[in-house]
Amino acid sequence: MPAGEKSSKLALLCAGGTGGHLFPAEALAIALAKRGVTVDLATDTRAAHFKFPARAVHLIPSATVRGRDPLSLARTVALLARGTLKAWMLIGRIRPAVVVGFGGYPTVPPLLAASWRGVPTVLHEQNGVMGRANRLLASRVTQIATGFPTLTNLDARLQNKVAFTGNPVRPQVIEAAATPYAQPAPDGLLHLLVFGGSQGAHVMAEIVPAAFERLAPELRARLRVVQQARAEDLEAVQSAYARLGVKADCAPFFSDLPKRMAAAHLIVSRSGASTVAELAAIGRPAILVPLPHALDQDQAANAGMLEAAGGALRLMQRDFTPERLAAEIAQLAAEPGRLTRMAASAKSTGTLNAAEQLADVVMETARL
Repeated sequence: MPAGEKSSKLALLCAGGTGGHLFPAEALAIALAKRGVTVDLATDTRAAHFKFPARAVHLIPSATVRGRDPLSLARTVALLARGTLKAWMLIGRIRPAVVVGFGGYPTVPPLLAASWRGVPTVLHEQNGVMGRANRLLASRVTQIATGFPTLTNLDARLQNKVAFTGNPVRPQVIEAAATPYAQPAPDGLLHLLVFGGSQGAHVMAEIVPAAFERLAPELRARLRVVQQARAEDLEAVQSAYARLGVKADCAPFFSDLPKRMAAAHLIVSRSGASTVAELAAIGRPAILVPLPHALDQDQAANAGMLEAAGGALRLMQRDFTPERLAAEIAQLAAEPGRLTRMAASAKSTGTLNAAEQLADVVMETARL
């Protein structure tokens, strides 16, 4: 495409380099491609390993505000300024019809540059609480799409630009959602899936095996466990399960996680937006442990919404002890009908067509 020539069918998607941001962006990219829209991705270096369905991937410098001291703030501002300049030049070169951001500080430079250039913009907030980066951008973008029906901290003056779409989920998730929940037999196998988000979680390695040790031997013998464990925790987790006689498949990463979610009777996990969206789409009961130190407490809000619907139990990390987890698992295992009801409640909150709904918003905003 010659420099400066506008592409009437090009969308620039912007997402941080973690699964929580890239997965919904991927789902939207696929939905837009079906409508004849070309997609480019702007992201950071963490996404280098991710196979994204885009014409081109552009790395944009960005930084998260980590420290409040003057030096840290100056470094963050300098990096964001450099990223915004690069994004300004990129948008001027590829001339997208619309720029869509999925949250996190890597989306700040492209969306700022797009708003300054007068390019239509869409911001998608996956969580039940709007994050700091998205709050910074909310007043500047053309349209805001949300993953949950309500946002607890949205400025009321911006309500007229909000559209609820749900959180787009990957094709793997939609495929897994076709598998109905299989209620466990009272004395049959109990399949548990344990994971801690795309990066894993040390607390799962600490607490879950210790909780299983506290279960009655006859219940422990029924367990079949799949657990995502960080590489540095893997040996300890495997050794604990071998000592307990629990049959377990443990690895740092599972490429077929949605399929494993569909095969589980109960899931123990963090409550990032993508995880909650996938639990809802597939319809599986869960014990959710929100990340405790997030400034916006977005995972606590996400878990609370699924709990309010009856699809999950929310355990704050201070309450996530081996004793408490063992008690919850034992109670759920004794009430297989309750697990089935939780699965149905979770599924009732899912939005399988969220990617298409978000694509509608993008197309309308860009007037494509």
